[in-house]
Amino acid sequence: MAGHSKWENIKRHKAVVDAKKGKIFQKHSREIYVATKAGGPDPDTNAALRLAIDRARAQNMPKDNIQRAIDKGSSSGDGDNFDEVTYEGYGPEGVAILVHALTDNRNRTATNVRTAITKPGGTMGSAGSVSYLFDRQGYIAIDRTKTDADEDTMLMAALEAGADSFEPSEDVYEIYTEPTEFTHVRDALKEEGFELAVAELTMVPQTSVPVAGEVKEILEKIIDNLEDDDDVQDVYHNAEMDDAE
Repeated sequence: MAGHSKWENIKRHKAVVDAKKGKIFQKHSREIYVATKAGGPDPDTNAALRLAIDRARAQNMPKDNIQRAIDKGSSSGDGDNFDEVTYEGYGPEGVAILVHALTDNRNRTATNVRTAITKPGGTMGSAGSVSYLFDRQGYIAIDRTKTDADEDTMLMAALEAGADSFEPSEDVYEIYTEPTEFTHVRDALKEEGFELAVAELTMVPQTSVPVAGEVKEILEKIIDNLEDDDDVQDVYHNAEMDDAE
């Protein structure tokens, strides 16, 4: 990961996410609805739905909201049709930006994503122009203040659970898995009694680009614009932001 810590990005946006709960819940509802419609309402047999529910619960989405989305997705009738779409672009200093969206109107979403990226100073990329810079991986973070396990103990627990790599830092243990092993590793660590601060399938950058000052401000504006869009589900980038400022 070349010094790039996903945990730092997660911490940076936590306050922003907390201030946008209504919009965040709406996005999770859409994800749960699509997963239910595609694979059925039982999370025990529908892995995509189980992951969508876990993501929603991690944001403290109420159980009633989750159940309503499941009920809507499993009800008879055609309902809404959403397409999964990926957009690629560049921020300042060549920072790679990868956007995943669920949309019922491709033209609207494409226009909105283009505006969100280019208006502050970024550029759009063609299909495949930046996606090769990211790897699909399972990601688990364990807050060191929430566990008594030292680094050696945590490393052994992660490896025995089937983790691919382990990266300790001052305040968190970060664990990466192959996508196919993510659910097994997550459940094994839970069974061992570890409290997981984050557990998700995500896109992890292979290398990072340090940004600071005005460049950082421009990139943050692009990210904020994208995350404000109702159709955008996830925004990934390979910037390593300087928090010393």
